[in-house]
Amino acid sequence: MHYKHRSKLYSLFSQTQESIIFLEGAKIMYRYQTDYEFAFRQESNFWYVSGVNEPDCAAILDIDSKEFHLFVPNRDVQYAVWHGYVKSIDQYRSEYSPDHVHYMDELHEVVKKLKPSIVFCLNESSQERFSHEPDLTTNSEALIEALNDARVIKTEEELDCLRRASQVNNEAYKRVIESWKPGMYEYQAKAIFTEVQISNGLQQDAYNGIYASGPNSAILHYVSNTRQTQDGELLLIDAGFEYKGYAADFSRTFPVNGRFSPDQAALYDTVLTAQKQVIEAIKPGVRMEDLHMMSASTMMEGLHDMGIVKGSLNSIMEANIFALFFPHGLGHFLGLDTHDVGGYPKGVERIDRPGIFYLRARRELEAGMVVTIEPGIYFIPALLEPALKNPSKQMFLNAEKIHQFMDFGGIRIEDDIVVTENGYENLTHIGKERDEIERLMNS
Repeated sequence: MHYKHRSKLYSLFSQTQESIIFLEGAKIMYRYQTDYEFAFRQESNFWYVSGVNEPDCAAILDIDSKEFHLFVPNRDVQYAVWHGYVKSIDQYRSEYSPDHVHYMDELHEVVKKLKPSIVFCLNESSQERFSHEPDLTTNSEALIEALNDARVIKTEEELDCLRRASQVNNEAYKRVIESWKPGMYEYQAKAIFTEVQISNGLQQDAYNGIYASGPNSAILHYVSNTRQTQDGELLLIDAGFEYKGYAADFSRTFPVNGRFSPDQAALYDTVLTAQKQVIEAIKPGVRMEDLHMMSASTMMEGLHDMGIVKGSLNSIMEANIFALFFPHGLGHFLGLDTHDVGGYPKGVERIDRPGIFYLRARRELEAGMVVTIEPGIYFIPALLEPALKNPSKQMFLNAEKIHQFMDFGGIRIEDDIVVTENGYENLTHIGKERDEIERLMNS
């Protein structure tokens, strides 16, 4: 898989530049000034080209010869005492199949032998390694663009990793939903979810999971997860783990007591209708910003039918009222990072408009891209209270209705979608229809 990734990356550079690509892997990180080690997670670009999931390594990719040089730490016996192993050069060569393996302290000697005129690297710290070489030029922008272009289109092997992460995620959501009862705490949802992941061998969470009940579900990145859930409210979960570095990222919202109330059902169906409509529209050539506005319009129509907003749909959209209830982007790319690279190609700027400004991917979809689709409706006092006092906004808002929902929280429904040549593949199979959720919770 990683040989294919390197080949794809080489193809994006001129072959006559006498140039090399230099990438550094991640180091072990510690909590402040202690010996508490954070769980190691490789830097995604280095992992993408090398497949090496170990700390303190680096790589040179020779663009002209297509040779892969792996640089590894020269560990002492104390490392083996504390970590259980010290790999030999031959072990690295056998496991990762580089063309050459060197110790890290041989880096500059190898560079002098290669005699490049340009070193493509990602950041200032890497550039500083070559600052004493007067005949070398360093360039970061070109490498960032090339890696983004390479990583945004997934190979079949990458898609298989994403499918496995999603398969376990589906089971984790199922276990939480069918286990839930009023009075349980948000952190118990996290515990159940995590147990399923780890028991299936997935030990690295892809991001801080959100387990938000009642009003907390209107906090977009809520991570405290300490509240006791109450009968009659909703629980929103947005969580996922990685398989071989590739992330799953779903969201589901369900009633704590196992039955949607009429208001909950109406709002849930509005979000679900928008999500399903957008997913059915996915195919190569469709623009992410158009999908965002499609979902926003559908959700405003639903809020209008409930009497929460008023006026014509066109006027509601032109006044950006949708951003008060849907203040985040529709979705993002997914891969080795949860918010994966490639969302904004060179020259593409964010749309300066409320709500859609935060869209994390603005480009035409292509086969092989993987995106999340996650519309939501939220009642966020920090947005709604000022709007109710703003003459240009208040005319579109039913103040009495909105005050009734001010502690409601929010609803988000999120699936992971592969763009295919003829449409899409949905990696998310945990039920999202109301009757499916209620059946799971009451079986």
